[in-house]
Amino acid sequence: MEYVVVSWDEEGRGFWTDPRDHVRRLDTLKADLPPGAREFASDPSHHDFHGERCVKDLRLSKMELPGADFGDLRIVFSPNPWKHATGLVIEYSGVRRLDISEGGYPWDQDEGYGTVLLDEILPSRTGCSHEIALSVSTVRIECADLVARWVEPKG
Repeated sequence: MEYVVVSWDEEGRGFWTDPRDHVRRLDTLKADLPPGAREFASDPSHHDFHGERCVKDLRLSKMELPGADFGDLRIVFSPNPWKHATGLVIEYSGVRRLDISEGGYPWDQDEGYGTVLLDEILPSRTGCSHEIALSVSTVRIECADLVARWVEPKG
């Protein structure tokens, strides 16, 4: 990530996360973001650790390539029951790149991709990039735009 800090604190045996530099730069950055990415990144609750619509602590539960158009991607995040009343679905259009890598953190209590530590949305030449740091992996997407919706969990 360019402005958001996510690192393992060996002494504290936990993650150090700090979105403040990204939040400070959003006023400048958002002019170059496509509309959906701008709306999602600019939401005042996005990085408010105590807010119900903060991405931190959501669990990545599913990644889908809906329909026949390979350029579309949907990621479903389940709510953390101690923090979120709803889950989050992000639909990406015009996906040019998708990278999933291990986070390299000495944390193995999560299954699957893990829980969201923080994310960062930046303008790119194709629209925007969205990097999501999870407890056990990192997802990087470059796309034309994205639409994020908070949704009631199923079941």
